[in-house]
Amino acid sequence: MRRNRRVKILATLGPSSSEQDIIEKLYRSGADVFRINMSHTDHDRLKMLVERIRSVEEKVGRPIGILADLQGPKLRVGTFADGPVMLENGATFTLDADKSGGSVDRVHLPHPEILQALEPGHRLLLDDGKIQLKVLEADRTRAVTEVVVGGKLSDRKGVSVPDSEIATSAMTEKDHKDLIAALDQNVDWVALSFVQRPDDIAEVRKITRGRAGVLAKIEKPQAIGRLDEIIELSDAIMVARGDLGVELPLEQVPGLQKRITRACRRAGKPVVIATQMLESMINAPVPTRAEVSDVATAVFEGADAVMLSAESAAGEFPIEAVSTMDKIAQQVEQDPNYRTIIYAQRTEPEATGADAISAAARQIAETLNLAAVVCYTTSGATGLRASRERPASPVIVLSPVLATARRLSLGWGLHCVVSEDAANEEDMIDRACRISFSEGFAKPGQRIIVTAGVPFGTPGSTNMLRIAFVGNDGQGGI
Repeated sequence: MRRNRRVKILATLGPSSSEQDIIEKLYRSGADVFRINMSHTDHDRLKMLVERIRSVEEKVGRPIGILADLQGPKLRVGTFADGPVMLENGATFTLDADKSGGSVDRVHLPHPEILQALEPGHRLLLDDGKIQLKVLEADRTRAVTEVVVGGKLSDRKGVSVPDSEIATSAMTEKDHKDLIAALDQNVDWVALSFVQRPDDIAEVRKITRGRAGVLAKIEKPQAIGRLDEIIELSDAIMVARGDLGVELPLEQVPGLQKRITRACRRAGKPVVIATQMLESMINAPVPTRAEVSDVATAVFEGADAVMLSAESAAGEFPIEAVSTMDKIAQQVEQDPNYRTIIYAQRTEPEATGADAISAAARQIAETLNLAAVVCYTTSGATGLRASRERPASPVIVLSPVLATARRLSLGWGLHCVVSEDAANEEDMIDRACRISFSEGFAKPGQRIIVTAGVPFGTPGSTNMLRIAFVGNDGQGGI
């Protein structure tokens, strides 16, 4: 079963999409990777969802990726003594360490780390940015603010501090437990929320120890300032436009999306575009024209994956949402402008043998109009290098490691097949030709290009490429 597009679709599971038959329909409609949101999932439910995805994987015979998305620190105000209050523009409002019920003048802020980080002039955004405060004076026990944009404020609404770097980890105690539970279930990716600095990624890496890919969600202004370091330490990146659009002016988000996408492409790391892509499909069977344009922009830009959140998790039309995204992506990738844009963004290969071979394989495949580029990979690094090149020919990744094939299901254009490692060069060519033929990528008489590492079975040693003919029986010949 092969996709007719290169960009991947990441679908979130939830109340609308927890049953095994729905998960299978989502996969068949186009979902390549499933996201489990740990904000709304306990460990028993996580185990159940993973088991159901793995059952679908066995039925369809294709590797499927699973992403566990950690909640991250949730910063909230305390409670009000007499119900919601109305904050008027220009009024003074205090956030403090006093645990008693709040009023129109003050409220408890149960986060001493925020009070320690605030300085005069800093902004505080409450309730997803609907209320904006400016700090007038601050010490370790309270912050006196002016209400810049007022509104109704009720119990436990979220707090964002875009101008302050908070001295707290991106991992809470809950996240730590959730991460261990996700690793126990052999998920393929873990997503870290509210990353501020490279150290946040290093902390997760110490626990995962390579058992899952680490995806950093970019949703804080502080992360933008240290983007290159965060990309370098991560295995993949998500442009989490929801919180990014709360903490930064909305009009900056499209430019940042492009900047992050291109930085990831240069680094050869998968990048996912997320939040509100087909938001109206939560309640409607068709999207708005603007949403179609938004998905198309991410595909034109060369993102590795586009993501559905509530659309597939809690919406009324989860299968239609995936199917719509699939159709948009296919149409964009057939557009004459698509290749021009993808080519224009291509960067020079790194000065390594493996990078040079991946770039050469792409160039040879395009010059000779070959049916497919076939990569042998154990760790997955060769597959991602091939993906970074964004070749016009399909890319088939052959790996003896099921976990590698599942993880690479997030990478642009990668068709992953679990296959034993080649015994020798002849076996390598035969196997590549046979799989290209059986998976529907190459017909008898067509040629493919194969990249691999010699000696076989040595990770990270891509050092050869061969052009091979696919014979009448699908066997290979040089």
